[in-house]
Amino acid sequence: MRDNRMAGQRGARLELIVRTLVGALIMAAIFFPIFWLFISSVKTQAEMRMAVPTFWPEAFAWDNYAEALRIIPFVRFFGNTLVMTCGIIFLQLNVALMAAYAFAKGRFPGRDILFFLVLAAMIIPDQVIFVPVYVLMSQLDWLDTFWALIIPHGASAYGIFLLRQAFKSVNNDVLEAARVDGAGRFAMLYRILLPITMPTVVTLGVLVFISSWNSYFWPLIMTNTDSMRVLTVGIAMLRDSIAGDEAMYFHIIMAASVMCILPIVVIFTAMQKHIVSAMANSTFK
Repeated sequence: MRDNRMAGQRGARLELIVRTLVGALIMAAIFFPIFWLFISSVKTQAEMRMAVPTFWPEAFAWDNYAEALRIIPFVRFFGNTLVMTCGIIFLQLNVALMAAYAFAKGRFPGRDILFFLVLAAMIIPDQVIFVPVYVLMSQLDWLDTFWALIIPHGASAYGIFLLRQAFKSVNNDVLEAARVDGAGRFAMLYRILLPITMPTVVTLGVLVFISSWNSYFWPLIMTNTDSMRVLTVGIAMLRDSIAGDEAMYFHIIMAASVMCILPIVVIFTAMQKHIVSAMANSTFK
């Protein structure tokens, strides 16, 4: 009996060691590109052009970041990206909250058909509809403005679906009690449903932030001047400005890329607790 128990303990320890090693290998594979991006951003031009790449720079060339800021108006592009991203997050979350509330708790003719149409919109990429939307933005004289960057992305079919599933998990008795106390629809949405499903809402906000911050195609076709460019387009401009000499300035491009992804890392790290909570409480695992 004792031998069996000891064998079971050894098996459990061996399984733990194997799982830890596999997890460490997976994490290393995931984070190695980020590590290589950062290391490349602080290398000198000579180190970047070495035949055998080095995994650690001889001296950290922090001047690469100042050079990236000098070549392109980085601060302006950063501000434009921040305004665009915050606007899209605000619109998408509020539209998704109200639409999800209607589809999850409302009762009206054609509700399921309308929700099916919302789901169908998830399979349509932006590249398919950008021509009519571009024409509409042009007719409204919104090209090269924040309106063209934000309004077309003010609603998300995926966000509506995600929040609808979260709202459906909330017991209707809670809303009925609030209705008896005199709460209106907006009060039930923002004072009851929103706090209950906050992890899911935060997760959706993080996803929208990452998608909007990394957006390239839409800002490229909707803006014409440097005063309205965003970071992703700015880095492409940096690459194009040294076309033919990318090997000589690759470390500058990497420095600009690090500054571009830094807000994503900060936001994801800060909201990780809410994301994990939303995954744990997911009703469609």
